[in-house]
Amino acid sequence: MRQPELIAPKAQSTPRSFGGSRRPERATPNDLLKQAARRLEIMSLLATAIWTASSIAWHIQLGSASGQLGFAPYQLSDNIAVVAVIASLAMFYYARSTKSDPKFIPNLGLAYMVVTAAAIGLITHWSIDPRIAAMPILPTISWIGVVILMFAAVIPISTKKTIIAGLIAASMNPVGMLIARERGVWAFDSPLDTLMMHFPDYLLIGVAVVIARVVIQLGQEVSRAREMGSYQIGDLLKRGGMGEVYRATHTMLARPAAIKLIRPEMLGGGNGDDAQVAVRRFYREAAAAANLRSPHTVELFDFGVTEDQTLYFVMELLEGMDLESMVQKHGPLPAPRVIHILCQACESLEEAHARGLVHRDIKPANIHVGRVGIRDDFVKVLDFGLVKAVGPTSEVSINAVDFGLLTSMGANTALSPDTAVSGTPGTPAYMAPEMALGETVDGRSDIYALGCVAYYLLTGQLVFTAESTVQMIARHLHHAAVAPSTRGGIEIPQELDRLVLSCLAKNPDDRPATVAELSDALRALDIQPWSEAQATEWWALNQTERSTTTTLGAATQLTGSLAV
Repeated sequence: MRQPELIAPKAQSTPRSFGGSRRPERATPNDLLKQAARRLEIMSLLATAIWTASSIAWHIQLGSASGQLGFAPYQLSDNIAVVAVIASLAMFYYARSTKSDPKFIPNLGLAYMVVTAAAIGLITHWSIDPRIAAMPILPTISWIGVVILMFAAVIPISTKKTIIAGLIAASMNPVGMLIARERGVWAFDSPLDTLMMHFPDYLLIGVAVVIARVVIQLGQEVSRAREMGSYQIGDLLKRGGMGEVYRATHTMLARPAAIKLIRPEMLGGGNGDDAQVAVRRFYREAAAAANLRSPHTVELFDFGVTEDQTLYFVMELLEGMDLESMVQKHGPLPAPRVIHILCQACESLEEAHARGLVHRDIKPANIHVGRVGIRDDFVKVLDFGLVKAVGPTSEVSINAVDFGLLTSMGANTALSPDTAVSGTPGTPAYMAPEMALGETVDGRSDIYALGCVAYYLLTGQLVFTAESTVQMIARHLHHAAVAPSTRGGIEIPQELDRLVLSCLAKNPDDRPATVAELSDALRALDIQPWSEAQATEWWALNQTERSTTTTLGAATQLTGSLAV
């Protein structure tokens, strides 16, 4: 792998592609378009309420003026308000729909703006007060001008579309006046009077263009700032207290990927020497994960640090789901499938252990199952950022650095059995006793965690349950695990029962010595193997799971001290 370099996103004044032609402007990222859709959703809901309330108030006022009690009778002009309400509700429900296309939202928003402007122009001039009609026509800013400005600020739209839609919308007042004159409710000398009265609305189109341009440029700046190395960051996949995970695409190869970002304040030093030490340490530890080549280890494409000291990993984007999600949605797995999954996980860990690296956070959420190539139920072990060098056999010089800095993103509460404890890496529900005690760890600590994973896959339950992290750790230290087959009456072969319990031995010497030995023992069990045909059939019945792209288990969080 190439030596990583410090990079910073660079804005190019005239970005070009092959052949010297100008590249198209960056599109507004989808997550920003979705935010615009949410704003449009709120605006359309408010418009529905305003149209309804103003219609009711107008009917009450009209009834009072005519000496009637209650509402005035239904008027022809009420149809305009009804159409406006229907259009607003339609806009609201489409923007709110999960099936709405973010890229279509700006265009639909412009159409909705024109419909709203038409309704305002028609209803404003439909029944003009004779006293107002007799007054001289003077320039005025109408509600249509306000609407044009609001839409320019809310949705990202190009200059050309802003001008075209703005001209159409601003013309709705003159159109409304001309219709009113034809109806005999407003008399004026020349059609040019309508333009004289509402030319300030047309002037506001220029202001709207400036606003729209600022909004578009902000979106492009976000897109430009999201370029990391050769990768263009796309949609946000996950967000937590310490960072984010984004979908990404290689700008030349168009290869899909996932990028984990760690916020600069998590570097431990913020600025100065401490931050530089943290960056150097980040490179050493990322190199350890990058040197793993097992097909069952999630692939690290690239890593680096931006100019503002944001750490990033670029990893493969996976199709399928993690084991925790699978069990939660579909229940315990049959023994042959559990064996099939564990053997692949053992292959990933065997390479890591041979290099003197221990994962230290093996759990269902960090084991991904899905399709790779034409194979189903293909296992990928995730989050090798927790690896720790042990012993003299490590091929990567880490100087005994603890990369127990990276664990899953989310709440790190003392009452959660699934989170790290203080600065101790790992997850309490799957943590080997020697890890909890702070003793020396080796590959057998990962074997203990694999035993906990097997237990969870077979039963749908944790080895131990507890109300707090401290209780969870205490039970892993002092309580003997009961056989998986005794939990919930699930039928599990006795030899698999015994093998899982041997992995959960308190003393590392009583566990299988290596993951290779564990894998051989799993394959030697007299259990019908899980076939590729069975895997394909399961995924065919769960197409929605196959189409879900998940990435790297949980997102990234720094938990330990970054000082060396």
